[in-house]
Amino acid sequence: MELAETRRRRADRARQVADLLRREVLHGSFGDGHLPLEAALAREFGTSRNTIREALDLLRDEGLIERCPGVGTTVVAEKYPHGLHRLLGLAETLSEHGEVTNEVRAMGLIQPPAAVRARLDLPPGESVVYVERLRRLNGLPLSLDLTYLVRDMGEPLFDADLEHNDVFVLLERIAGQPLGMAELTIEAVNADAHTAAVLDAPRGAALLMVERLAHLSHGRPVDLEFIRFRGDRLTMRGHLRRATE
Repeated sequence: MELAETRRRRADRARQVADLLRREVLHGSFGDGHLPLEAALAREFGTSRNTIREALDLLRDEGLIERCPGVGTTVVAEKYPHGLHRLLGLAETLSEHGEVTNEVRAMGLIQPPAAVRARLDLPPGESVVYVERLRRLNGLPLSLDLTYLVRDMGEPLFDADLEHNDVFVLLERIAGQPLGMAELTIEAVNADAHTAAVLDAPRGAALLMVERLAHLSHGRPVDLEFIRFRGDRLTMRGHLRRATE
């Protein structure tokens, strides 16, 4: 029992260390891509080298680092920050990190399911424009976006350059007014076989699923999106303030 309890405590501590190291890895704190030696990390975190090894194993299993004898521990993956404090398109959000391109996989006028019609506040029988895009950052698959647009805003997109433009930017040009706010839901899902193939990810890989309903500045809902991000290439960041009265 005592040995099992010791291992449990070490595993708990390893997760704590991994959480802190993960943040440093993702924020680029190790400029040359090399983490400090195990002994130095043990001193920094006030723990044993065995605990440090377990923490590094966790980050290795996530695909963030590699551990090579004679070389040390190096950063091998980068996650791109997606801000949550402003309503922006993907290319606007990641403009500092490279070029976002869009492959339009499907586009057409459809009769929406009742759930879509309700979210967009449309009358029975009203069609919507459906767009499915694979979005890449610097050539690497990043997200699969399924978008439903109200007809008068979506139809002009048939003649637009969707490959190199965010839909948000195009919608504001069409509407002649800015977007206002969006309702947002984020959850973790596993990649099904089709999505995994499109995103070049392992089947069952962790994805960030974002459901977003965007409104024009006067309140009209115009754009309902279901976005599946590769969880190993993106991290969500934002600023929250506690309201005071």
